[in-house]
Amino acid sequence: MLIKSLISAFSMYSRIPMPHIEWKEENRRYALCFFPFIGAVIGGMLLLWRYIADLLGVGEVLFGAVCTVIPIAVTGGIHLDGFCDVCDAKASYAPREKALEIMSDSHIGAFAAISLGIYLLLECAFFAEVRDFKTMLVIACVFVISRTLSGLAAVTFKCAKKEGALQSFARPAHKNATITVLIIMLILCCGIIVYIDPAAGAGGIIGGLGAFAYYRSFSYKRFGGITGDLAGYFLQVCELVSLICIVIAEKIFMAL
Repeated sequence: MLIKSLISAFSMYSRIPMPHIEWKEENRRYALCFFPFIGAVIGGMLLLWRYIADLLGVGEVLFGAVCTVIPIAVTGGIHLDGFCDVCDAKASYAPREKALEIMSDSHIGAFAAISLGIYLLLECAFFAEVRDFKTMLVIACVFVISRTLSGLAAVTFKCAKKEGALQSFARPAHKNATITVLIIMLILCCGIIVYIDPAAGAGGIIGGLGAFAYYRSFSYKRFGGITGDLAGYFLQVCELVSLICIVIAEKIFMAL
């Protein structure tokens, strides 16, 4: 069952080839426990790229651009899709039900396109500021932390809809086991990044927890709970805010 849950998580939230398994609830019971493993793959690829970039003397712009592409290549853009849908819904200022309908629309609106462009530019720019392998190691852990927080939200936050991609994983989840595993992962990752680099680690934790608090507040107030699109929106915001906080914290520490 654990192997099938891992396959279910990677099949849904990544483009990494996986064996085919039957799509049924018992195969997704522990899938959210393995969700952070996808972040670990992304983090590993980012570290490999940092090593290659240093070896080849790659410039900052190219380095930042490839770092921006790596998470999209691994996930297939599934979380960015949710980010765009939420940006369109936010910009509409429509009532709750109408906003939920807008998020369900597969078309991308002007506000989503603008927000996506700004997001990718900021991510590329801040990645380009990362030159130290130690800082990159902290950033790599952020992709695990964001998914532990997302998984915790999926099984503890109120859902805005009775059906959907999020519910297909949250409803069959073994909640106690999922919460326990994800909290342990979260504590370990936070401890590791603070140990590696106290300044950058503290920045990453502040950014991640700040985004998590905003996610709950915004989702409940605007939509009455979370959805799959909102989960994707949170993941992208969490990773960008954490990256920004890490880079700023590192620069402040270096200036002291």
